[in-house]
Amino acid sequence: MDTTVHGLKPENEVRRAIEGWLGAVRAGDIDGIAAHYAPDILAFDAVSQLQFKGREAYMQHWRHCFDLCGGPHVFELRDIGIAAGDDVAFAHFLNRCGGIDENGKEQTSWMRATIGYRKIGGRWMVVHEHFSAPFDMENFKALFDLEP
Repeated sequence: MDTTVHGLKPENEVRRAIEGWLGAVRAGDIDGIAAHYAPDILAFDAVSQLQFKGREAYMQHWRHCFDLCGGPHVFELRDIGIAAGDDVAFAHFLNRCGGIDENGKEQTSWMRATIGYRKIGGRWMVVHEHFSAPFDMENFKALFDLEP
């Protein structure tokens, strides 16, 4: 079955959604970020809580993360993979995130992300997001110094 819509295959539509979200993240635009999430988003982030239920709770978390990172934000995606059907899609990537501290030193680490999308009202919306950092089972410390 050809699932092309307006000349774009679902994988390309999702890639465009990721690019729009990434632009909002890099700009620190909370409203722009929020526009990519379904109201009932369930998010598992690597920072502070076990889970975030709902867009507003998750946007409060995004604000907190931006505050923690300080100066200019760093958000880089690598190795993006997308699998998409007519109305459900998944994406995964590696994500280098953090910020630049007051001394101009970059404070970043690589994380892992898996994103679940659903097509709602003709738009690909994030319905589940999971960011994580690997950790050492022997000492239970996150491994923030790993490189792809």
